[in-house]
Amino acid sequence: MIFLELVLQNFGPYSGKQVINLNPKIDEENSRPIILLGGMNGGGKTTLMDAIRLALYGPRAQCSTRGNLSYNDFLNQCVNNQIDPVADTRIELLFEHIENDKPIKYRVVRSWTKNPKDGKDTLGILGDSDTWPDALVNIWDEYIENLLPLGISNLFLFDGEQVKELAEQEIPPPIVVEAIRGLFGLELADRLAVDLDILVNRKRKEFADTKDLANLEEIEKRLTQQQQDYQESEQNLENLKNQLEKLEVKQQEAFDKFISEGGKIAAERNQLELQQKAKTAEVEQVRQLMCELAADVLPLALIPNLLTQMQTQGEQEFRHRQIQISKDLLIERDQRLLSWLSQVEIALTQVEKIQSFLVEDVDNLYAKTLQMAAPWLLADDETLSQLDNLIYHLQNSQLSAQEKLAIIKNKEEEIITLERQVQTAAAPEDYTKLRQALEAAQNQVVEAKATYETIRRRLAELETIIAKSKKELSEYTVENIKYKNNQHIITSAAKVQETLKIFREKLTLRKLNKLEEEVKNCFLYLLHKSDLVHRIAIDTNTFGLSLYDFNGKPVPKHRLSAGEKQLLAIAFLWGLAKVSGHRLPVAIDTPLGRLDSSHRSNLVERYFPSASHQVILLSTDTEIGKKEVETLRENEAIAREYLLKYDSSTRQTTVVENQYFW
Repeated sequence: MIFLELVLQNFGPYSGKQVINLNPKIDEENSRPIILLGGMNGGGKTTLMDAIRLALYGPRAQCSTRGNLSYNDFLNQCVNNQIDPVADTRIELLFEHIENDKPIKYRVVRSWTKNPKDGKDTLGILGDSDTWPDALVNIWDEYIENLLPLGISNLFLFDGEQVKELAEQEIPPPIVVEAIRGLFGLELADRLAVDLDILVNRKRKEFADTKDLANLEEIEKRLTQQQQDYQESEQNLENLKNQLEKLEVKQQEAFDKFISEGGKIAAERNQLELQQKAKTAEVEQVRQLMCELAADVLPLALIPNLLTQMQTQGEQEFRHRQIQISKDLLIERDQRLLSWLSQVEIALTQVEKIQSFLVEDVDNLYAKTLQMAAPWLLADDETLSQLDNLIYHLQNSQLSAQEKLAIIKNKEEEIITLERQVQTAAAPEDYTKLRQALEAAQNQVVEAKATYETIRRRLAELETIIAKSKKELSEYTVENIKYKNNQHIITSAAKVQETLKIFREKLTLRKLNKLEEEVKNCFLYLLHKSDLVHRIAIDTNTFGLSLYDFNGKPVPKHRLSAGEKQLLAIAFLWGLAKVSGHRLPVAIDTPLGRLDSSHRSNLVERYFPSASHQVILLSTDTEIGKKEVETLRENEAIAREYLLKYDSSTRQTTVVENQYFW
């Protein structure tokens, strides 16, 4: 469905005939969803919304300024105050929708004069066919219910006040609840259940004798009183539930204050002091072990370079002694070798070469000893071995000392933490006040829970009593009403009632599951903050929203900012519109009240272009301002722009096409 044109003639502040083109198509191939109409407060924006509702629904229209007025008085109120009383006031709404896979256009025309004699307007339907529109006038209410049911029209035609009311209340206002019930089909099921009760009671009274009638009336009267008591108890239980939730919040606040102001620590002071003493004793024990290490080889860790130098010098002197011993042995062996060579038949020149090599080899070995420093340590092998053991033992002592130092450091930090906790403990008199406040809050919660349980049990008893009365009524009917057809009606009605109850429950759950997911997705999309809410639950009775984080814990609605609440309300309406399955235009009056710049930007960029294939925005200059309208223009989201110019001297509004505040 698409609204193509709205014509106002002498309607409200619109004098004369004024035409507003609402077609989102800017040419044959391109279309943009948004039709933007700007006007100051009191300039006629809400009047345009009323005109659309009035054109579609006539006497059933839920217009903003009607209140408790009769339809005749409301029509008189809508007549422009500057025109001749006999002049016509007229509204025309041209729209297009798909019927039998073909686009069909209808122009709904309502006209009237001031103080009409019959108290009604004249309805006309103009369409592509000359025959069907005339017949359509007689069944228009039924026809428009199939296109845009009145019960869910508030999901598509809504204003900022509706969003504000929905954002501030814990449960949706009646107008939204009515739309939800109409969307889910619950209204039809409830109406059918009531009609069945009326039919059964009528049949009972119709065929009962005087005595039977009196008995039936007495049972019905008692049953009615029991049902009233049940409703009152149910309401009291709901009120007490809300009170209990507030008391639990108050108890949590008292507990948080008890913790934050040192009440819990004051209660645990003795235990903390014992822990502090134990940690101090442990530190002292480790310090004693450190003293034992210091009495052994650990002080030598202060001269690591001297120990290393001694170890290196000892190794060099040991090598020096080895080379000296080897030199003497080699000289003795060389003498024996030369003596033997002189005895064998070898040329003297060869012997001299061998002797020269041996002398050079010994000299080279001796030269290495000359490069070494002169011995001064003069340590024997056993002393060097003891030095190695000492260095090894010192390394182990150093590792042990480091471990104990780390232990002392950790224990001292724990002692400091315990000291701070003890210091933050509340004074005895403050602790007494905190404990008394916490106990008082806890007692209030306990008492409220006890009262809640008492009323809940009373409800259960009333359910039993009501069931007994209904059974008595049913048995009385079966026993005393002899007519077969009416007996069949009564018996079948009970079965139908039970079936309706099951149908209503299953239908509600199925619709709610889909609605919860849609509302969550819409809210996160508008909010652009994925870590705030993980799941949204909707109560099956009140349709109130409950938010939960990623840990499954509830997110209280009061923790949301005013802007986040308003985005949640818009997401709720958007989700409902999606679940409805109707592809309908969306009209929004004053959409951005109480939103900060960030949330306003999200709404402008994310919601308006996506809310529907046609979005009619009625805004003041402070809502969709210069920045917002430039963003929408840059994104090519606006098909048409209008400015509602209001003349305060004549109290008349003129529609200016292709113009906005900026």
